[in-house]
Amino acid sequence: MLAEKTKGIVCGIVSAICYGMNPFGGLNLYKEGFNTTSVLFYRFGFAVLILACIMLAKKNTFKVSKKELKVLIGLGALFATTSLSLFMSFLYMPAGVASTLLFTHPIMVALIMAIFFKERITPVIVFSIALAFGGVSLLYYSGDGLVLNTIGILLVLLSALSYALYMIVVNKSSIQLPTFKLTFYAMAFCLIFVTAFSFTNESYYIKPLTNFNQLFYALFLSVVTTIMSLCLMNIAVRILGSTPTSIMGALEPLTAVIVGIFVFNEVFTLNLACGIILILLSVLLIILQDKIKKIRLK
Repeated sequence: MLAEKTKGIVCGIVSAICYGMNPFGGLNLYKEGFNTTSVLFYRFGFAVLILACIMLAKKNTFKVSKKELKVLIGLGALFATTSLSLFMSFLYMPAGVASTLLFTHPIMVALIMAIFFKERITPVIVFSIALAFGGVSLLYYSGDGLVLNTIGILLVLLSALSYALYMIVVNKSSIQLPTFKLTFYAMAFCLIFVTAFSFTNESYYIKPLTNFNQLFYALFLSVVTTIMSLCLMNIAVRILGSTPTSIMGALEPLTAVIVGIFVFNEVFTLNLACGIILILLSVLLIILQDKIKKIRLK
Protein backbone atom coordinates (compact mmCIF):
# COMPACT_ATOMS: atom_id res chain seq x y z
CA MET A 1 0.00 0.00 0.00
CA LEU A 2 2.84 2.39 0.92
CA ALA A 3 4.67 1.62 -2.33
CA GLU A 4 1.48 2.25 -4.32
CA LYS A 5 0.93 5.58 -2.54
CA THR A 6 4.53 6.57 -3.22
CA LYS A 7 3.99 5.76 -6.88
CA GLY A 8 0.93 8.01 -6.93
CA ILE A 9 2.83 10.88 -5.30
CA VAL A 10 5.73 10.56 -7.75
CA CYS A 11 3.32 10.44 -10.72
CA GLY A 12 1.43 13.52 -9.45
CA ILE A 13 4.62 15.51 -8.94
CA VAL A 14 6.14 14.54 -12.30
CA SER A 15 2.82 15.23 -14.08
CA ALA A 16 2.66 18.77 -12.67
CA ILE A 17 6.31 19.43 -13.53
CA CYS A 18 5.78 18.12 -17.08
CA TYR A 19 2.83 20.46 -17.65
CA GLY A 20 4.75 23.36 -16.14
CA MET A 21 7.40 22.88 -18.84
CA ASN A 22 5.09 24.38 -21.50
CA PRO A 23 7.15 27.61 -21.65
CA PHE A 24 10.33 25.62 -22.40
CA GLY A 25 8.90 24.22 -25.61
CA GLY A 26 6.73 27.19 -26.55
CA LEU A 27 9.23 30.00 -25.97
CA ASN A 28 12.03 28.11 -27.72
CA LEU A 29 9.81 27.66 -30.77
CA TYR A 30 9.05 31.39 -30.64
CA LYS A 31 12.82 31.95 -30.73
CA GLU A 32 12.90 29.78 -33.85
CA GLY A 33 10.52 32.24 -35.50
CA PHE A 34 7.29 30.28 -35.01
CA ASN A 35 3.96 31.96 -34.32
CA THR A 36 1.40 30.73 -31.77
CA THR A 37 -0.70 28.73 -34.21
CA SER A 38 2.36 26.93 -35.57
CA VAL A 39 3.46 25.97 -32.05
CA LEU A 40 0.03 24.59 -31.16
CA PHE A 41 -0.49 22.92 -34.54
CA TYR A 42 2.57 20.73 -34.03
CA ARG A 43 1.93 20.24 -30.31
CA PHE A 44 -1.57 18.87 -30.85
CA GLY A 45 -0.83 17.31 -34.23
CA PHE A 46 1.85 15.03 -32.83
CA ALA A 47 -0.23 14.40 -29.69
CA VAL A 48 -3.23 13.27 -31.77
CA LEU A 49 -1.01 10.91 -33.80
CA ILE A 50 0.51 9.42 -30.63
CA LEU A 51 -2.89 8.99 -28.96
CA ALA A 52 -4.27 7.36 -32.11
CA CYS A 53 -1.38 4.88 -32.09
CA ILE A 54 -2.01 4.11 -28.40
CA MET A 55 -5.71 3.52 -29.06
CA LEU A 56 -4.92 1.26 -32.02
CA ALA A 57 -2.40 -0.70 -29.94
CA LYS A 58 -5.00 -1.12 -27.18
CA LYS A 59 -7.60 -2.04 -29.84
CA ASN A 60 -9.91 0.75 -28.66
CA THR A 61 -12.78 1.76 -30.90
CA PHE A 62 -12.93 5.27 -32.36
CA LYS A 63 -16.72 5.16 -32.69
CA VAL A 64 -18.76 7.89 -30.97
CA SER A 65 -22.45 8.80 -31.03
CA LYS A 66 -23.86 12.04 -32.48
CA LYS A 67 -24.56 13.32 -28.99
CA GLU A 68 -20.99 12.60 -27.90
CA LEU A 69 -19.67 14.20 -31.08
CA LYS A 70 -21.43 17.50 -30.30
CA VAL A 71 -19.91 17.61 -26.82
CA LEU A 72 -16.46 16.70 -28.15
CA ILE A 73 -16.61 19.50 -30.73
CA GLY A 74 -17.45 21.92 -27.92
CA LEU A 75 -14.56 20.62 -25.83
CA GLY A 76 -12.23 21.04 -28.81
CA ALA A 77 -13.32 24.67 -29.21
CA LEU A 78 -12.78 25.38 -25.51
CA PHE A 79 -9.38 23.67 -25.47
CA ALA A 80 -8.33 25.60 -28.59
CA THR A 81 -9.35 28.85 -26.89
CA THR A 82 -7.47 28.10 -23.67
CA SER A 83 -4.34 27.02 -25.57
CA LEU A 84 -4.29 29.91 -28.06
CA SER A 85 -4.87 32.57 -25.40
CA LEU A 86 -2.28 31.09 -22.99
CA PHE A 87 0.48 30.78 -25.58
CA MET A 88 -0.34 34.24 -26.97
CA SER A 89 -0.01 35.64 -23.44
CA PHE A 90 3.61 34.42 -23.41
CA LEU A 91 4.29 37.14 -25.99
CA TYR A 92 3.11 39.87 -23.60
CA MET A 93 4.24 38.78 -20.15
CA PRO A 94 6.65 36.40 -18.34
CA ALA A 95 5.60 32.79 -18.91
CA GLY A 96 5.84 31.98 -15.20
CA VAL A 97 3.43 34.77 -14.31
CA ALA A 98 1.05 33.68 -17.10
CA SER A 99 1.10 30.08 -15.84
CA THR A 100 0.36 31.29 -12.31
CA LEU A 101 -2.62 33.34 -13.49
CA LEU A 102 -3.86 30.29 -15.41
CA PHE A 103 -3.89 28.43 -12.10
CA THR A 104 -6.87 30.59 -11.02
CA HIS A 105 -9.17 28.29 -13.01
CA PRO A 106 -10.39 26.34 -9.91
CA ILE A 107 -11.69 29.64 -8.50
CA MET A 108 -13.52 30.33 -11.77
CA VAL A 109 -15.01 26.82 -11.64
CA ALA A 110 -16.31 27.50 -8.13
CA LEU A 111 -17.81 30.84 -9.20
CA ILE A 112 -19.48 29.42 -12.33
CA MET A 113 -20.90 26.51 -10.35
CA ALA A 114 -22.29 28.94 -7.77
CA ILE A 115 -23.82 31.33 -10.33
CA PHE A 116 -25.23 28.89 -12.90
CA PHE A 117 -25.65 25.65 -10.93
CA LYS A 118 -26.79 27.23 -7.63
CA GLU A 119 -23.95 25.84 -5.55
CA ARG A 120 -23.55 27.82 -2.33
CA ILE A 121 -20.85 30.50 -2.18
CA THR A 122 -19.03 29.66 1.04
CA PRO A 123 -16.85 32.00 3.13
CA VAL A 124 -13.85 29.99 1.92
CA ILE A 125 -14.70 30.85 -1.71
CA VAL A 126 -15.12 34.55 -0.86
CA PHE A 127 -11.78 34.60 0.98
CA SER A 128 -10.09 32.73 -1.87
CA ILE A 129 -11.38 35.26 -4.40
CA ALA A 130 -10.06 38.10 -2.23
CA LEU A 131 -6.63 36.43 -2.00
CA ALA A 132 -6.55 35.81 -5.75
CA PHE A 133 -7.52 39.44 -6.46
CA GLY A 134 -4.72 40.62 -4.18
CA GLY A 135 -2.29 38.26 -5.88
CA VAL A 136 -3.25 39.46 -9.37
CA SER A 137 -2.86 43.08 -8.21
CA LEU A 138 0.67 42.35 -6.98
CA LEU A 139 1.50 40.62 -10.27
CA TYR A 140 0.19 43.61 -12.22
CA TYR A 141 2.24 46.16 -10.29
CA SER A 142 5.60 44.54 -9.66
CA GLY A 143 6.82 47.23 -7.25
CA ASP A 144 9.84 48.39 -9.29
CA GLY A 145 7.95 50.48 -11.81
CA LEU A 146 7.27 47.52 -14.11
CA VAL A 147 3.60 47.07 -14.99
CA LEU A 148 2.41 43.88 -16.67
CA ASN A 149 0.80 44.19 -20.08
CA THR A 150 -3.00 44.41 -19.76
CA ILE A 151 -3.53 42.46 -23.00
CA GLY A 152 -1.40 39.63 -21.63
CA ILE A 153 -3.40 39.49 -18.41
CA LEU A 154 -6.72 39.48 -20.29
CA LEU A 155 -5.46 36.70 -22.58
CA VAL A 156 -4.40 34.43 -19.71
CA LEU A 157 -7.62 35.10 -17.78
CA LEU A 158 -9.54 34.11 -20.94
CA SER A 159 -7.41 30.96 -21.00
CA ALA A 160 -8.29 30.21 -17.36
CA LEU A 161 -12.00 30.84 -18.00
CA SER A 162 -12.15 28.59 -21.07
CA TYR A 163 -10.24 25.86 -19.18
CA ALA A 164 -12.71 26.16 -16.29
CA LEU A 165 -15.60 25.79 -18.76
CA TYR A 166 -13.85 22.77 -20.31
CA MET A 167 -13.69 21.09 -16.89
CA ILE A 168 -17.34 21.87 -16.15
CA VAL A 169 -18.50 20.49 -19.52
CA VAL A 170 -16.54 17.28 -18.93
CA ASN A 171 -18.05 16.99 -15.46
CA LYS A 172 -21.64 17.93 -16.29
CA SER A 173 -22.06 16.27 -19.69
CA SER A 174 -23.63 12.83 -19.79
CA ILE A 175 -21.00 11.31 -22.07
CA GLN A 176 -18.95 8.48 -20.62
CA LEU A 177 -15.80 7.93 -22.68
CA PRO A 178 -12.44 6.37 -21.78
CA THR A 179 -9.79 9.00 -20.99
CA PHE A 180 -7.69 8.30 -24.10
CA LYS A 181 -10.70 8.49 -26.42
CA LEU A 182 -12.02 11.68 -24.80
CA THR A 183 -8.59 13.31 -24.97
CA PHE A 184 -7.98 12.12 -28.53
CA TYR A 185 -11.19 13.68 -29.87
CA ALA A 186 -10.89 16.85 -27.78
CA MET A 187 -7.36 17.39 -29.12
CA ALA A 188 -8.32 16.40 -32.66
CA PHE A 189 -11.08 19.02 -32.78
CA CYS A 190 -8.78 21.46 -30.99
CA LEU A 191 -6.27 20.88 -33.81
CA ILE A 192 -8.99 21.60 -36.39
CA PHE A 193 -9.95 24.89 -34.68
CA VAL A 194 -6.30 25.97 -34.35
CA THR A 195 -5.73 25.20 -38.03
CA ALA A 196 -8.85 27.15 -39.01
CA PHE A 197 -7.71 30.08 -36.83
CA SER A 198 -4.35 30.13 -38.65
CA PHE A 199 -6.15 31.21 -41.85
CA THR A 200 -7.68 34.32 -40.22
CA ASN A 201 -4.49 36.34 -40.66
CA GLU A 202 -1.30 35.96 -42.66
CA SER A 203 0.77 36.36 -39.48
CA TYR A 204 -0.87 33.19 -38.12
CA TYR A 205 -0.03 30.96 -41.10
CA ILE A 206 1.50 27.63 -40.03
CA LYS A 207 5.23 27.41 -40.67
CA PRO A 208 6.90 24.12 -41.64
CA LEU A 209 9.44 22.39 -39.40
CA THR A 210 12.82 22.92 -41.05
CA ASN A 211 15.45 21.74 -38.56
CA PHE A 212 16.07 19.32 -35.71
CA ASN A 213 15.66 21.95 -32.96
CA GLN A 214 12.16 22.82 -34.15
CA LEU A 215 11.18 19.14 -34.34
CA PHE A 216 12.63 18.50 -30.88
CA TYR A 217 10.70 21.34 -29.19
CA ALA A 218 7.47 20.40 -31.00
CA LEU A 219 7.81 16.77 -29.89
CA PHE A 220 8.72 17.96 -26.38
CA LEU A 221 5.42 19.85 -26.15
CA SER A 222 3.46 16.87 -27.47
CA VAL A 223 5.12 14.09 -25.50
CA VAL A 224 6.17 15.76 -22.22
CA THR A 225 3.64 18.55 -21.57
CA THR A 226 0.67 16.77 -23.13
CA ILE A 227 0.88 12.96 -23.25
CA MET A 228 3.14 12.31 -20.23
CA SER A 229 1.39 14.92 -18.10
CA LEU A 230 -2.02 13.43 -18.92
CA CYS A 231 -1.07 9.79 -18.35
CA LEU A 232 0.78 10.44 -15.08
CA MET A 233 -2.07 12.62 -13.80
CA ASN A 234 -4.55 9.81 -14.48
CA ILE A 235 -2.38 7.38 -12.50
CA ALA A 236 -2.07 9.85 -9.60
CA VAL A 237 -5.84 10.49 -9.49
CA ARG A 238 -6.55 6.74 -9.52
CA ILE A 239 -4.16 6.06 -6.60
CA LEU A 240 -4.45 9.22 -4.50
CA GLY A 241 -7.72 10.85 -5.54
CA SER A 242 -8.42 14.21 -7.18
CA THR A 243 -7.75 16.50 -4.20
CA PRO A 244 -4.13 15.43 -3.43
CA THR A 245 -3.37 15.43 -7.16
CA SER A 246 -4.83 18.93 -7.50
CA ILE A 247 -2.65 20.15 -4.63
CA MET A 248 0.45 18.81 -6.36
CA GLY A 249 -0.72 20.74 -9.42
CA ALA A 250 0.65 23.84 -7.67
CA LEU A 251 4.03 22.68 -8.98
CA GLU A 252 2.87 23.57 -12.53
CA PRO A 253 3.17 27.37 -12.20
CA LEU A 254 6.20 27.05 -9.93
CA THR A 255 7.95 25.00 -12.62
CA ALA A 256 7.02 27.59 -15.24
CA VAL A 257 8.41 30.37 -13.03
CA ILE A 258 11.70 28.50 -12.55
CA VAL A 259 11.98 27.81 -16.30
CA GLY A 260 11.28 31.48 -17.05
CA ILE A 261 13.91 32.73 -14.61
CA PHE A 262 16.76 30.30 -15.26
CA VAL A 263 16.23 29.48 -18.94
CA PHE A 264 14.80 32.72 -20.37
CA ASN A 265 16.16 35.26 -17.83
CA GLU A 266 12.71 36.61 -16.95
CA VAL A 267 12.57 39.32 -14.28
CA PHE A 268 11.44 38.17 -10.83
CA THR A 269 10.63 40.64 -8.05
CA LEU A 270 9.42 40.46 -4.45
CA ASN A 271 5.96 41.67 -5.51
CA LEU A 272 5.75 38.91 -8.11
CA ALA A 273 6.79 36.31 -5.51
CA CYS A 274 4.12 37.53 -3.05
CA GLY A 275 1.49 37.63 -5.80
CA ILE A 276 2.26 34.05 -6.85
CA ILE A 277 2.07 32.87 -3.21
CA LEU A 278 -1.33 34.56 -2.70
CA ILE A 279 -2.75 32.99 -5.87
CA LEU A 280 -1.46 29.53 -4.94
CA LEU A 281 -2.94 29.87 -1.43
CA SER A 282 -6.31 30.97 -2.85
CA VAL A 283 -6.46 27.93 -5.12
CA LEU A 284 -5.38 25.53 -2.37
CA LEU A 285 -8.19 26.88 -0.17
CA ILE A 286 -10.72 26.14 -2.93
CA ILE A 287 -9.34 22.63 -3.36
CA LEU A 288 -9.37 21.94 0.39
CA GLN A 289 -12.66 23.67 1.26
CA ASP A 290 -14.53 20.41 1.89
CA LYS A 291 -11.89 19.28 4.38
CA ILE A 292 -11.92 22.73 6.02
CA LYS A 293 -15.70 22.46 6.39
CA LYS A 294 -15.40 19.04 8.04
CA ILE A 295 -12.81 20.37 10.51
CA ARG A 296 -15.12 23.27 11.46
CA LEU A 297 -18.02 20.88 12.07
CA LYS A 298 -16.04 18.71 14.49
